[in-house]
Amino acid sequence: MKIQNAFRVGLVGTLGVGVGLLILMSLASLSTILTYVGAALFLALGLEPAIAWLERRGLPRWSSILIVMAGVAALVAALLLAVIPIIVEQVGQLVQRVPLLVTNLNSTEWVASTLDSLQQQFPLLNVQEIWDSISKGVVDFVSDPDKISELAGGVWQVAVALGSGLFAVIIVVILTLYFTASLNTMKRGIYQLVPASRRPRFADLTEQITQSVGRYVIGQVSLAAINGVASFIFLSVIQAPFSAVLAFVAFAFSLVPLVGTLTGSVLIVLVCLIPGLGSPLTALVAAVYYIVYMQVEAYVLSPRIMNRAVKVPAALVVVAALAGGALLGVLGALVAIPIAASLLLIIKQVVVPRQNER
Repeated sequence: MKIQNAFRVGLVGTLGVGVGLLILMSLASLSTILTYVGAALFLALGLEPAIAWLERRGLPRWSSILIVMAGVAALVAALLLAVIPIIVEQVGQLVQRVPLLVTNLNSTEWVASTLDSLQQQFPLLNVQEIWDSISKGVVDFVSDPDKISELAGGVWQVAVALGSGLFAVIIVVILTLYFTASLNTMKRGIYQLVPASRRPRFADLTEQITQSVGRYVIGQVSLAAINGVASFIFLSVIQAPFSAVLAFVAFAFSLVPLVGTLTGSVLIVLVCLIPGLGSPLTALVAAVYYIVYMQVEAYVLSPRIMNRAVKVPAALVVVAALAGGALLGVLGALVAIPIAASLLLIIKQVVVPRQNER
C-alpha cells in the first residue's frame, strides 16, 4: 500500500471514529430529552386504544383526543385531590411519631431479645451502649430545632428537584398531546421510508406493535389501580398504619410488571411489622392478604386484562425489567416490557419465517 493511500485510510478512519464519538456524546447530552420523548411516546401509545375506540363509534379524531385527554386529566386531578392531603397528613404524623417510636423500640421485648442475641454473637462489642447512643441521637436530632435548621440546604435542593420534576411533567404532557394528535401522520411518514414492496407488511407489523404497547400500558395501569384501591380498603379495615401512604406504595410498585407487586407487598408487610406502628398480627394478616392477592392477580386479573397484549415469558420480563431499571430507572423498567414484546413479535413474524425459508 502506498503511503498516500495509507494516510488517506488513516485519516478517514480517524474521522469516522471522531464522528462516532461525537454521536455518542450527543446522545449522552440529550439523554434527558430522549427520556422525555420516550415517556411521551409511551403514554401516547397507551392512550391510542381509547381514542381508536371512540373513533370507531363515529367521533372525529380531534374530539376523541379531547374527550380522552379531558377524562385522564379529570381522573388524575380527582386522585390528587383525594390522596395527596391524606398522604401529607399521614407523613406528618409519621414524622411526629419518630421520637416516640424510637423510645418504644428501646423498651420492647423484641428489641431486647435481638440485642441479647447480637451481644452473644459479638461479645467484644457493647451492643446495648451502641443502641442507646443511636436511639438518643435520633431523638435529639428530631427534637432539636437547631439540628433541623441545618437541613435548610437540603430543603432547597429538594425544592429545586421538585421544580425540575414539575417541569419534566409539563414537557411530557405537551409532547404526549403532540404525539397523540399526530400519531397517524407520524406512522404514515415512517411507512414512506420503506420500499413499496415491503410497505404493507411493515405497516401491519407496526400496527400490531403499537396496539400491543397501548393495550399493555392500559392493562398495567389498570392492574396497579386495582391493587392500590384494594390495598387502601384492606389496610383501612385492619387498621394498618398510614393506609393511604401504603396504598400509594402498592399502586406505584405495581406499575412495574411481575416484580413490582411482590416488592411493594414486602415493604408494606415490613412497615406493619414495625413496633409502635403495627403489630406482628397485623403484618401476618397483611402477608396472607398479599399472598392471596398475588395469586388472584396472576391467574385471574392479569390474564383477563392483558389477554390482548403480546405475551412475554416470565423470565424475559424479569430480565427486561432489571435491565431497563438499570439503564433508565423506573421509566426504563416500565418501557422495557413492551420493547421486549415488540422484539419478540418481530422475531416471530419476520426472523423465524425467513429462517424457515432457507
